[in-house]
Amino acid sequence: MKILMVPGINGSGPDHWQTRWESDGELATVRINPTSWDEPDLDDWCAAIDRGIADSDPGDVLIVAHSLGCLAVVHWLHRASGAGVRGAFLVAPPDPGSGSFPSVAGSFARVPMASLPVPAVIVASDDDQYCSVEAGLGYAGAWQVDRISVGSAGHLNTASGLGDWPAGTALLSAFSAKLVRVPRGSAARRGGTRNGSL
Repeated sequence: MKILMVPGINGSGPDHWQTRWESDGELATVRINPTSWDEPDLDDWCAAIDRGIADSDPGDVLIVAHSLGCLAVVHWLHRASGAGVRGAFLVAPPDPGSGSFPSVAGSFARVPMASLPVPAVIVASDDDQYCSVEAGLGYAGAWQVDRISVGSAGHLNTASGLGDWPAGTALLSAFSAKLVRVPRGSAARRGGTRNGSL
């Protein structure tokens, strides 16, 4: 199964867990390549996801997104009905209503609040400055997915000091084990329950 990495604003630096997962060689990964990481545009990022899916075996893609990348993925899933994607692993999606949401990312702010067309899970911290627990639970309810708390770990980024984040790879393994290969040209069926555990 191919992992499509969708980082957040400014991309994921060398010490970020997404970059570490890409470089450890254990996962088959490809990273999206939008025109700009620093001045994000939703249409541009969705087009980059399209290219990432097109470059992979259809039906054999698991999206792993962080922060603003999660919102890009949710928008893309609703636009594309999840075609060819097995599931989405959404880490620390931000709340555009929070005071810390970057103004440069305004095109991402109208987040679809409807059930996702593929199995997905939210992995979140309880003290994320970009998304309160209440907002995260709101996402889980609207998207009809589980929200998995990892305790108090900030925004689950480089500043959180996660290193290779082995707890994250364990959650990813548990989630991916439940996914079924998607037939070519089909959208995956949504599964799971909201606000539960893996």
